[in-house]
Amino acid sequence: MKKLLAMLLIASCGLAARAADDHQKLDGRLDAARNVIDSIMSVPDKAVPDAIARHAKCIAVVPGVVKGAFIVGAEYGQGVVTCRTPHGWSGPVFIRLAGGSFGFQAGGQGTDLVLVATNDKGFQDLLHDRFKIGADASAAAGPVGRDAQASTDISMRAEMLTWSRSRGIFAGIDLNGATVSQNASDTDELYGEHHRFDNILSGEVPPPPRVERFLHAIREYFGEAEMHR
Repeated sequence: MKKLLAMLLIASCGLAARAADDHQKLDGRLDAARNVIDSIMSVPDKAVPDAIARHAKCIAVVPGVVKGAFIVGAEYGQGVVTCRTPHGWSGPVFIRLAGGSFGFQAGGQGTDLVLVATNDKGFQDLLHDRFKIGADASAAAGPVGRDAQASTDISMRAEMLTWSRSRGIFAGIDLNGATVSQNASDTDELYGEHHRFDNILSGEVPPPPRVERFLHAIREYFGEAEMHR
C-alpha cells in the first residue's frame, strides 16, 4: 500500500510539473506576441497605419517564424489571434502557420509576422480549421506608416493584410500559399477546457486573467470595444 501511494504521489507530481510547463510555454508565446506588437506599434511612422489598426476585425501575431522547423525547406510558426467584438477584444486562440518560402525580405530566420483581418470575410476565415492564404482568403502586403489613402485602398482589395519584421525591418509581405490552422490543443490548455474557436473569437468565452497583458497591448494600439462594420 505504501508503495502504491508513493507511486501515485510521484505520478501526480509529474502531472503537475507537466501542466506548469505547458502554462509557461503558452504564457511565453503570449508575451512574445505582446512584445512584437509593442515593438512595432510604438513607432507610428513605421507601424501598421492607424486607419487600418482602428478598423481591424482580428489581429494575428506569429512571433519568430523559423525555417525548417516543420518540414525541410518550409517555414513554421506558432501564433495567437484575437478579434474585435461588441464587448471588447476577444479572448485569444492559438494558431499554426506553415508554408513554402514567403520571400522574407531580410533572410527569413526568426521573422515575426502580423496578419490583420480587414473585414467580416477575413474574420470568418479564422474560424475554419485550416485555410490557405491567397486561395481561401485573399491577402495583400500591408502598408506601413501614416498613408491613410493607401491604407484604405489596399484594405478594400483584401480580406487580410500581412506584415513581417526581421532584423528590425517592418514591411508588408506576400504570404500567399501559407496555411493557417487552428491549434486546438494549446487553446484548450489555455482555457482549461474545450471551446470552439468561433465561440471564443466572437466574445462568448471570457478571456482568462493570464492573457490580460497581451489584450492590453492590443487595446492600446488597435482601439477598444465596438465592432466596426
